[in-house]
Amino acid sequence: MRILLLLLVFTTSVTQSHGQVLISILLGDKLNSDKLEFGLDGGLSMASLHGLDPSKIKSSLNLGFYFDIKMKQPGWFVHTGVMVKSTMGAKDVDVYSLDNPDLDNSFKDGSVTRKLGYFNVPIMMKYKFKNNFFVEAGPMVGLMNRSTDEFIATVTDKDDLTYKTKIRDRYHPLDAGAIAGIGYRLMGGNGMNIGIRYYYGFVDITVDDSTPNQYNRALYFAVGIPIGGAKKTVDVKN
Repeated sequence: MRILLLLLVFTTSVTQSHGQVLISILLGDKLNSDKLEFGLDGGLSMASLHGLDPSKIKSSLNLGFYFDIKMKQPGWFVHTGVMVKSTMGAKDVDVYSLDNPDLDNSFKDGSVTRKLGYFNVPIMMKYKFKNNFFVEAGPMVGLMNRSTDEFIATVTDKDDLTYKTKIRDRYHPLDAGAIAGIGYRLMGGNGMNIGIRYYYGFVDITVDDSTPNQYNRALYFAVGIPIGGAKKTVDVKN
């Protein structure tokens, strides 16, 4: 129940996301137990929009927190949490009219970077081998919290002219798909987790049915850092 409440709070709070991550760090010791590991999860993501042509892969940083819930079966865990800062999208999208002659003329030779911000919640089954390698897979759902197109052009220096416009009305607020990955636990199974994950979106995220379907795709290079740890009980013999 405590985990579900935490997920709800982190998923629905938009303006305080960075502060919530800091609070989670402070509460790390309290959240960890012999059956539950809490930590920060982040790294580099390479996102694309399948079906949006022309466009290219856009790289960005992501940050969130995770829970590894130990199951009764040896080696098995439920891996979940929230990617609080998680940006999908694409770059080098074709420019389009902004219904402003001056802006249209300024960016006619430029490009658009599309940024779709989500709170992403993975719920994966994770198996850790005795050699500290692990595999994980399961569904992931996303709640969009912001979406913008950034028009980029060059006047004097490269990409020195930009203009942002909100495009949230073009996309559905929810996304869903499957995520899977492999990784390794450092320091003999007691240190950081490093791994690679791939997300495959199943949902056409566009509102306009007359446009080509678009699906989120992302490759994650992830690092998981445990915060705090379960306190061990030491027997003192008199």
